[in-house]
Amino acid sequence: MWFKNVRVYKLSAPLSTDVGAWEQALAEFKFTPLSAQEAVKTGFSFPLHPSIKQYCHACGHLQFFAVKRQEKILPAAVINEEMQPKVEAMELEKGRPLSRKEKQSIKEELQLSLLPRAFSRSSLTQGYYDPENQWLVINSGSAGKAEDVLALLRKALGSLPALPWLDNHKLNANLQLWLQNKALPQGFVQGSDAELKAPDEEGAKVKFSNHLLTADEVQSHLQDKLVTSIALEQAEGLSLQITDDGALKRLKFHDLLTGQNDELGWEDLTARLDADLLLMASALNLALLSISQQLATAD
Repeated sequence: MWFKNVRVYKLSAPLSTDVGAWEQALAEFKFTPLSAQEAVKTGFSFPLHPSIKQYCHACGHLQFFAVKRQEKILPAAVINEEMQPKVEAMELEKGRPLSRKEKQSIKEELQLSLLPRAFSRSSLTQGYYDPENQWLVINSGSAGKAEDVLALLRKALGSLPALPWLDNHKLNANLQLWLQNKALPQGFVQGSDAELKAPDEEGAKVKFSNHLLTADEVQSHLQDKLVTSIALEQAEGLSLQITDDGALKRLKFHDLLTGQNDELGWEDLTARLDADLLLMASALNLALLSISQQLATAD
């Protein structure tokens, strides 16, 4: 379980570290499959492996959890194709074009009738609570998905005083510096990818991939654009792309790191997954601390 993208939230008050209490609370909101007439459903699932039936898994001082989302797939093209003859028939019957409200009503009725025949797809979003740093780390680059996870946690735990982990004003100022190869977080060097956007209404964008970011053709864009994302790398840790809203995307852990537990094999599934989780979380937490400390000391 190596996270690919993360959203991080800082807690203003600590959560319980009683794993048994977490297990009971999350189990009350466990995932159950969609019924025929339901379009989408979320609930807590097993974060480690389907065969390891724990809703909250303690690994070191960390507490891992996961939210499963299942939704019916109703392509717009299918709905429109089914809807068109119904609209035409009703317009012919009424002798006038249907209003937007009437068309929406037909669409909603049609969606309900199609739901039992629709395919469904599922996704699992994992996360962990780090009581030492008072972080919630969600394995998603999407703000919406991460907020959905927080909302369900809040329902289960009763309270969740969580805010984004970084000050956006300081982050935006530092992104400009990092593109200039200045004041980088400790242990990081510039990567080779960056994106910039003009702050005006037109919002002209420029994207650099596999490019020397200190080159003049990159640096010249700082005169009229703001950095919206930049790649940072560690020598033997991880590489990432940090965006101007604090998301860490395209996480890639170094082979020397991911291969450290290979000698353990997979005979003891829990032990191997725990070992990988601890490696992953340790590397990720070091990166988070480095970035947050750099912003905390910035002028």
